Amino acid sequence: MRERTLLLYAAAAVGIAGLSLIAATGQSGVPAKKATTAAIPRLADGHPDLQGTYDLATLTPVERRAGMPLVLSDTEAARLEQEVAQRTDALAAPIKGDRDAPPKGGDGSPGPYGNVGGYNNFWLEPGSHYTVLDGQPRASLVIDPPDGRVPALTPGARQRRSTSDYSPRPTSDQAAREDDPGFEGPTAYDDPEIRPLAERCLLGFSSTSGPPILPTYFYNNLHQIVQSPDSVMILTEMVHDARIIRMNAQHAPKNVRKWLGDSVGHWDGDTLVVDTTNFTDRTRFRGSTDNLHVIERLIRMDARTLRYQFTIDDPATWTKPWTGEYAWPMTDSRIYEYACHEGNYALGNILRGARQKERDERGKN
Repeated sequence: MRERTLLLYAAAAVGIAGLSLIAATGQSGVPAKKATTAAIPRLADGHPDLQGTYDLATLTPVERRAGMPLVLSDTEAARLEQEVAQRTDALAAPIKGDRDAPPKGGDGSPGPYGNVGGYNNFWLEPGSHYTVLDGQPRASLVIDPPDGRVPALTPGARQRRSTSDYSPRPTSDQAAREDDPGFEGPTAYDDPEIRPLAERCLLGFSSTSGPPILPTYFYNNLHQIVQSPDSVMILTEMVHDARIIRMNAQHAPKNVRKWLGDSVGHWDGDTLVVDTTNFTDRTRFRGSTDNLHVIERLIRMDARTLRYQFTIDDPATWTKPWTGEYAWPMTDSRIYEYACHEGNYALGNILRGARQKERDERGKN
């Protein structure tokens, strides 16, 4: 959907030291296969060449449905993918021009939008296949805990999310929605000063910019890696976020805080290990604190595939760390300019609408 990237969904997831061995040590139950080193392209410094553009679209969800195994059979994966293809075809059918308008104020759907009308399926590109690692279709990105579920929130995290002064400032519209599970405080749509960073076109939503870098399950799925001995840049198609990983460096002082955290990298054999700390309280990945710690590993499996692994650790938010992984297939598609909110007309109209509503209510008294 490269030609559609000018649109934004305006109303709009290792043990640390041994992540590369997690599958091999039995935590996921799936034996990891090592890449054939002869097939790995390398740069002049001898390290694997990770450069290229990757399409992260996938049907594999972050969390697994209860009772499902991590690995799907080829038959089951094909069946599920066919169901998605049939649903996509049905949603792509022409829309009747004489259809009824949505009801005033929306149809009551949860969240801030109320389904008053927006993108139809034509604009979406969530993916059509399950991610495949070691020749096995995966039912979830999460591999540890073994049930494929994100660990429970700590009592402190549950309390934090329910306090009246909790401002989520989420990177994703989903995290800001009133139906976000467990969230009982004010939403980011209750105050123009705390509307979501993604809706304001300041940061890609659904953690597409990372860390961790997760699929959007929506559109604009491309990521480009540019690599040098001193730094690695990961450019995200959504909102053109550029993340710079400083190689063999020390973390910035703790008082230096960034939306995407402070990422430093080093090579562990042929694995690029990225350690990220120094987050701000404005992103709050899945409700985390600014003490979130993310370790990522990028492993070239062959000439056109990366294995991306991540471990999330924030003792103030989850009862234990959790780990996920999925494949990054290389693509020949290009990343085009991403532009949205020119003039920021939406927010101005929202505020004008609120003032008009206040005048109407005063006139009734």
